Amino acid sequence: MFARKTETKFLPDCLCLGHLLNPTDPETSDRNWTATVWDIIVRKSCCLRTTEPKFAHLPAIGRTTVSSPVLIKSFESLNAGKAYPEQIKPFNFLLTGHVISFGHPAGVNPEKFHLVTPYDSDPRKWLDKEWIDQHSKELFRVTTQGNCGSRHTARLKTFGDVVTEYEFHPEAKCADAVGSPCGRQTTGLLQRRHIKIELIKYIGKESNSLEEVDKGAVHSEENVYTVYDDPRRSDWNTKIQPALKKVPLRLLVKQCEEQLSRRALIDLRAGGADPIAKPRNCLCASSGNLG
Repeated sequence: MFARKTETKFLPDCLCLGHLLNPTDPETSDRNWTATVWDIIVRKSCCLRTTEPKFAHLPAIGRTTVSSPVLIKSFESLNAGKAYPEQIKPFNFLLTGHVISFGHPAGVNPEKFHLVTPYDSDPRKWLDKEWIDQHSKELFRVTTQGNCGSRHTARLKTFGDVVTEYEFHPEAKCADAVGSPCGRQTTGLLQRRHIKIELIKYIGKESNSLEEVDKGAVHSEENVYTVYDDPRRSDWNTKIQPALKKVPLRLLVKQCEEQLSRRALIDLRAGGADPIAKPRNCLCASSGNLG
């Protein structure tokens, strides 16, 4: 596999192309435009002359549906005073925008900001529409000009921005030819990275969030993963308690005499339950200080 990759833990905007509408005809499901993107990437890698695609200046817009009560509430102000047939209703289509880095309006939290607007198949109208942040329910304007947003305007990605990001998109699973993590300028044959297991946690991607992740509506892994804690694999059982057993008891007693008795320390080293916060902090600090 030849590619240019960089390391990342989580891809908030899900660097793929399938979540975007066809820039030449939003109403069609034809994906042939992605072949144009790959042609540009391959030609650049081979040092061949390339030209910017005709759709590079257009905003990179996706389509989603009103699929949750949280999303429909974003349109309460827009629906107010309108007859039911004219309102945004469950399962209606929406346009969803993707903001560049530092393109968010001033004062908003990038992790809690995502723009949607009622669906319109005419790309010429997209930049003139008012967009709603589904978290704050505030209205914003959008633009594809400049490098950052302003107080009431968000700077959306263009297809040109998406093509550039896709060319150097992150790949956490691969290393370069000598085994080092990939960087943005890594080229050549990639290989699988070696890993060292420190802790095992059971996590799940909840099925009702997968569509939002694919469309870039979820920007933080905390909003996607559900962690299923196994008490047998807690930090106390796997790290702290084994470390305490290696420290001489007399040194532990001296370090923790104000928090824990000698009898309590013996019980903890023998497999006792995780103590409350203050004694636990004392034990962590002591095991670290004593090596």
